Amino acid sequence: MARKLRAPGKYYAFVVTYIVMLSALGSFMNDMYSPALPAMCKFFSCSVSTVQMGITMGMIGLALGQLVLGPLSDRYGRRPVLVASASLFIVSATVSIFSPTIEFFVTCRLFQGLGASGGYFLARTIPADVYTGRGLAKLMALTGAINGVAPASAPVIGGVTADAFGWKGIFVVLIIYAIIVLALSPMMKESLAPDARYKGQWWKAFKGYIVLLRNKPFQAHTIVKGLTLGLLFAYVSSAPFILETHYGLSQTVYGLVIGANSVFVALGSMVALKFRPLKKATHFGSIILGVAVGAQALALFYIHSIWVYEICAMAMLFAMGLIFTCSNTLAMNEGRERAGEASALLGVAGYIVGAIAAPCVGIGNLLHATAITFVVLTALIFIFAVISYRLAPDLK
Repeated sequence: MARKLRAPGKYYAFVVTYIVMLSALGSFMNDMYSPALPAMCKFFSCSVSTVQMGITMGMIGLALGQLVLGPLSDRYGRRPVLVASASLFIVSATVSIFSPTIEFFVTCRLFQGLGASGGYFLARTIPADVYTGRGLAKLMALTGAINGVAPASAPVIGGVTADAFGWKGIFVVLIIYAIIVLALSPMMKESLAPDARYKGQWWKAFKGYIVLLRNKPFQAHTIVKGLTLGLLFAYVSSAPFILETHYGLSQTVYGLVIGANSVFVALGSMVALKFRPLKKATHFGSIILGVAVGAQALALFYIHSIWVYEICAMAMLFAMGLIFTCSNTLAMNEGRERAGEASALLGVAGYIVGAIAAPCVGIGNLLHATAITFVVLTALIFIFAVISYRLAPDLK
């Protein structure tokens, strides 16, 4: 039976809103400045793959930060980790505005990722502190659906800001957003009671990773989530160059198009709750994803139509939404006794794949490299979705 949140009504609404804001910081960090990637190539006089390393380093920072902060949050509580990580993001984003070279900027992106990682993994950890089972699934789906606003609005805000103030203006907006998150943190009650925290020395809390890595159902759900998130990052990394450079859209129009596409992630997140047992959502999503990516790959090689590209992208994103809600919920349900570490591993898996996939789409012919990257990741997703589907249904 799901445990109830400690405060109903208005506080519950605040918790949902704040969790969305925490998770959105990780999305905003990459998605908001993606419309400016082509312009940044010109500003720093560097190649596509080089400027995409900013996305890669951000992902590495998000991954490393979650690995370190997960056990620390299980030892010291969620709020101290949130305050420290948000503060680091604000400082590193401020410094990045004054980057003299692309190398300096990319280094700043690593620290931005470290800072954004706190809110990103806590957005999964806090719900697992207070809910189980279908209650956890509903909260995950609700925040996931609302969080569709993050990838939907980030490129729009980023595109408009970049057109008006250049790429540096985007990071000013990110700084303001992080300051708001930090300012609201005192209103968020500590979700991990002192008697539920790890009692040993802080560094021994890292042993929880070994326990989770031996949990085969947790591994299966986490790998599916990680590969799917990696595919999303490959899409985000390639989209500005396909839509702006290849099809000639402006940064603002690009933002509007990507924003509209992202609504399909939210739709998929909510539809996932209709499946019983919940694991069917991943299986069904992987089938839709396979068809959509196959069509997208053929289009990128032979058709070159923005309409075909868009239709396939919408289907891909809907399938991802199905998979995200299911894999997030099942993984956190399996790892709830070590929620900090479980959330960290769940997040890290995606950023490891994303860090590899993001620059791959820029190697050689952009359209062909994107198609190949999509197909490889989707094939792996389907394989592990089948493995996940064959597990006993631990959540009806």
